[in-house]
Amino acid sequence: MARFQRSGLRLIGLRRNGEIIRQNLGDQVLEAKDALIIFGTTSELLTLNHMPELFVGRGRRGDGEMVTVEAVVAPTKRSLGMRLSDLALGRRFGVRVLGASRHNHIPGPDLGNVRLKPADKLLLEGPADGFDSLAEDAALVSVTRPTGRAFRRSRGPITLTAMAAVVTLAALNFMDIGVLALIAVAAILLLRCIDADEAWGAIDGAILVLIFAMLIVGKGLENAGAITMIVGWLAPVIANLPPILILGAIYLLASALTETVTNNAVAVVLTPIGIQLASQLGIDPRPIIVTIMFGASASFATPIGYQTNTLVYGAAAYRFVDFLKVGIPMNLIVGFASVLAISYFFPF
Repeated sequence: MARFQRSGLRLIGLRRNGEIIRQNLGDQVLEAKDALIIFGTTSELLTLNHMPELFVGRGRRGDGEMVTVEAVVAPTKRSLGMRLSDLALGRRFGVRVLGASRHNHIPGPDLGNVRLKPADKLLLEGPADGFDSLAEDAALVSVTRPTGRAFRRSRGPITLTAMAAVVTLAALNFMDIGVLALIAVAAILLLRCIDADEAWGAIDGAILVLIFAMLIVGKGLENAGAITMIVGWLAPVIANLPPILILGAIYLLASALTETVTNNAVAVVLTPIGIQLASQLGIDPRPIIVTIMFGASASFATPIGYQTNTLVYGAAAYRFVDFLKVGIPMNLIVGFASVLAISYFFPF
């Protein structure tokens, strides 16, 4: 029973010798030809259907290439109150019923005895030509591919290994992280951890447009000299501060600029200015450079400061002000801790 103990599955009955057992299911020892009555998600049912030792649903397991679809019961007198087994979808169309769903309700005592009502959804498997004929039948409407996919739990170690390899090799400067990520994606696709439809479906075009647009804005600010002008105004003020406050001011400047411009551009612009400032003050430039690197990476207060912020902003439907509420305190806390640590490990 262990394989049925998942968050998306619930065992609600066991049919044995024509009798349905509902109590103490966890203590039952499965026997050949036992029929389990399961309430679960589409993805979990499809996962069970891919296991050769199990037979899911009603009907004969077909040969050749099978297609999985979802169909909605039509509001006709012909289908109203009809048992699922009476449809004879296997005999008429070569289609096997994997499951039945009714909104906020378990549709029947078991799959075969489900009495159909309008808008019930059926999960079906069969050949493509069988569904072409089924689509013309009046009993069912809206024959579409299901949004859920079978879980590929056996491929889990592959994806974890790919992610760990990308992070490790990038940290060791073996190759650019973008190239490593593309190689990992190619390996995941080739090893069938996901298919092409799932890969393309995970791409949100609106988020990509927003990311590219902000990169263009940042590049425009850089090419127009706006960043250099801002730094030029602030450099004389920073030069008159004590060393520890110099680090704090540089960190705040880098962190503020990176909220609207890419961190790479901020680091490139501020680093030579920091080196020149350290030379004028007669101090070691290393703590200033390290502060610039940390400050340029501290982009928490806006959804446009870094690509990952934008991804989260779009996926979770956050508001701009949500980033300000959480991001500004984070910038201050991380900045305070970073300046103290840098001044300790990289003394002037």
